Amino acid sequence: MSSLYAPEGLAQEGVLSDAELEAQFAEHAKAAKRRERAANWHLLFIFVVVLGPLVIYPLARMVLLSVSGANGLTMHPYTAFFGNPETRGLIGTTLGILFASATLVASVLGVALASMLFFKPFPGVKLLMRFLELFVAFPSFLVAFTLIFLYGSQGSVSIGLQRLFSLESPPMDFLFGIGGVVLAEVVFYAPFVVRPTLASYATLDMRLVEAARSLGADGWMVAMKVVLPLAWPGIAAGTILCFLLTLNEFGILLVLGSAHLVTLPIAIYSSATVDLDLPTAAAGSVVMLLMSLSLYALYRRVNRKTSAGDR
Repeated sequence: MSSLYAPEGLAQEGVLSDAELEAQFAEHAKAAKRRERAANWHLLFIFVVVLGPLVIYPLARMVLLSVSGANGLTMHPYTAFFGNPETRGLIGTTLGILFASATLVASVLGVALASMLFFKPFPGVKLLMRFLELFVAFPSFLVAFTLIFLYGSQGSVSIGLQRLFSLESPPMDFLFGIGGVVLAEVVFYAPFVVRPTLASYATLDMRLVEAARSLGADGWMVAMKVVLPLAWPGIAAGTILCFLLTLNEFGILLVLGSAHLVTLPIAIYSSATVDLDLPTAAAGSVVMLLMSLSLYALYRRVNRKTSAGDR
């Protein structure tokens, strides 16, 4: 019989004994433990050296400051913040701008633009999408200044209309107020709705759309009965993201907001820098932080549904 069928032949062909296999398994287990320990040390390093001084410590100090008083721990900053009659007006103004710009105009415009790009493509659509991706990297106050240069009372468009129609004064004078703030936020945050909506459209089964059209459904019925029920997680994710970013907007409000248009971020900034009331400013910041985290958790939950739909 050939030596290939003998134990020595098996050893020569690379078949290991039980002891050698156990030794290899033990070595692999030790290597896996070493990699796990190294990963844990790296995570601890990031947590202590990076997240600790830059994120965790400032947030902890802010929360501690919001409950600090002359005699120790107190809830006076929160009672002062919510007990101020102007706070209710600030919350109303903030929510009004949020729903007007983020929920209504920006979301509708973003969904409409995404629908046009996906269902009615035209030459240059890829270039436009790249521009929208680049646009979201711009600072928000840059959009505010651009609108001032174009549509302000001394802007190029306003002066051009004044000269064209021989008017005594520039016809446009709405930027420094709620109209300008809503316009700037719509222009800046509508692209944030486009990308999640396009991602949701990409998961659609176009055979369903074609079947609905073949049965005589018009474009509006196809959109409401087929596309919207299937694509709503992406649309909702984009709307929530737009709402979250608009809630924390500061640059546009600082440039275009008037003295009568004060929102929560501006009020917190004024409490800290003008009134030097750091505990009250910290209390307002904690409230805004909780609102932002709640919206972000909702965004993550809806976005997971979109990802599950992709699979």
